[in-house]
Amino acid sequence: MNDQPKIGLFPGTFDPITNGHLDVIGRGQRLFDRLIVAIGHNPAKGELFSMDERQAMIEALIREQCDQHVEVRCYQGLTVDFAREVGATAVLRGLRNVTDLNFEFQLALTNRAIADVETVFTMTGDAYAFASSTLIKQIAAGGDIDRLHRMLPKLVIEKMKQKKREHGGKLPWLQVDHFKE
Repeated sequence: MNDQPKIGLFPGTFDPITNGHLDVIGRGQRLFDRLIVAIGHNPAKGELFSMDERQAMIEALIREQCDQHVEVRCYQGLTVDFAREVGATAVLRGLRNVTDLNFEFQLALTNRAIADVETVFTMTGDAYAFASSTLIKQIAAGGDIDRLHRMLPKLVIEKMKQKKREHGGKLPWLQVDHFKE
């Protein structure tokens, strides 16, 4: 029997972190001896918060809501390389719907084929099945951020309002359109 600790890696951009993400972290902390929330950079997504800002918000939320064996780290490059670096037993992924499953299934098979890294899927809570960080940024950019209170932690709402105030009433986020040159 293997006595090594089971280390889970929950990667994402978390820009911003949502209640759905926190739901998956809560579920994941019960599955692993140690869970690393890994903040990565996705060049295909426009960023609202810097990595440092995201890390500070997530660490504050983790301190409030999670066990001590959950930690937050930033990384660059491929997730599978970071998973190997930290000795992850598996990558944790949250599923919201069938569309997520199609994408995540392909990603999980690729990760296993190229890096021998397993993936563990957990379903997000029903209340969060429709929310994505991109959708949340679109809603916030177009109006009242307070209406996102069911999808976002209060801390994140306050940071988004602050960011909007600092930028003349507009969120400094542009959706990346990959069909334009």
